[in-house]
Amino acid sequence: MYQRIAKRAVQYGLALGLTALAASAAHADLLADIQKAKKIRVAIELSLPPYGMMDSELKPTGSDVETAKLLAADLGVQLEIVPVTGPTRIPYLQTNKADVAIATLSISPARAKVIDFSVPYSAVQIVVAAPKSMPIKDFADLKGKSIAITRGNVQEAELMKRAVGAQIVRYDDDATLVTAGITGQATIVSTATTLLREIQEKNPSANLETKFVVKNFDLGIGMRKGEPALLDWVNRWVTENRANGKLNAIFKKYNDVDLPAANQP
Repeated sequence: MYQRIAKRAVQYGLALGLTALAASAAHADLLADIQKAKKIRVAIELSLPPYGMMDSELKPTGSDVETAKLLAADLGVQLEIVPVTGPTRIPYLQTNKADVAIATLSISPARAKVIDFSVPYSAVQIVVAAPKSMPIKDFADLKGKSIAITRGNVQEAELMKRAVGAQIVRYDDDATLVTAGITGQATIVSTATTLLREIQEKNPSANLETKFVVKNFDLGIGMRKGEPALLDWVNRWVTENRANGKLNAIFKKYNDVDLPAANQP
């Protein structure tokens, strides 16, 4: 009797294992899904000039937009832009609202735990800026001062670690941070040089200047984990288009400088 029960248990366990294996095999990879749908949904932050923005005709433009267009064309599919903010870039990938993110996503160990990154396709320089009258030369000079950043951006960890004694004020997105800088609500800001330029142009009386560079961050194309075919295709695409100069041409068009070399791992 016990032998029959044991035999049935083994058979039942084997059946469960085969069912799980079949379910796993039946899962279509995202690259195949994109090619079948003939469309790729790309999350792009459209409030961070010159990476993503709206032109005078309210059409998306910027270096990330052009990068997405080039990627879609080379993949042979239609591009669907999914607008996101800084804090929503990763959640949109995790909840399948976007296939990939080309949205000034800086590559960091913390983010790499929850999504996969391509090799660097672009870069962004993050600085600390303040009025010319403020004697700020490094992180130590931020002690006792309030510094404004965008919530969830990669420099947050850098500032928390190195700006000891500073009060970090977090804004929900880049547009809100820029508004705070323009109106004078934020006196000291840590942001991308491109956003700082926008604040300087719209409020020259603030006399904001770059005090020091926090870091140059590599940007990667983000995607959900567990999509090796898509990750491999995107990595090969980035490598090829950095080598042939197309990604450099896009970056230089909007930043007036050549694309920096990727940081060494």
